[in-house]
Amino acid sequence: MNFSGKYQLQSQENFEPFMKAMGLPEDLIQKGKDIKAVSEIVQNGKNFKITVSTGNKVTKNEFTLGQESDMETMTGEKVKVVVNMEGDNKLVTTFKNIKSVTELSGDTLTSTMTMGDIVFKRISKRI
Repeated sequence: MNFSGKYQLQSQENFEPFMKAMGLPEDLIQKGKDIKAVSEIVQNGKNFKITVSTGNKVTKNEFTLGQESDMETMTGEKVKVVVNMEGDNKLVTTFKNIKSVTELSGDTLTSTMTMGDIVFKRISKRI
């Protein structure tokens, strides 16, 4: 399954508790909670380029499945990750005690990040 496309955030669960646990300041949490982020994914085989536009902040990450890559988190921190594909529609990685799973089902992209007992879920639709 090819992930390429543009996706707009439709809904999210546990944004505030998750961002607090990541150490984001309260003012940034309040600014960010109602922004409808747009993610653009370009997939070429095992290579991915992901651009996330959240208001005036743009985060770009590139990675190749199974290879270590430098990525920027939602808090702006740089981390080393290895992203793997599970099945043909799930991208899975772990960084700093956070498990991230991004699943594509039809035109719906579901991102789930788990840190301890906090599960942050974002659902985006292809636009």
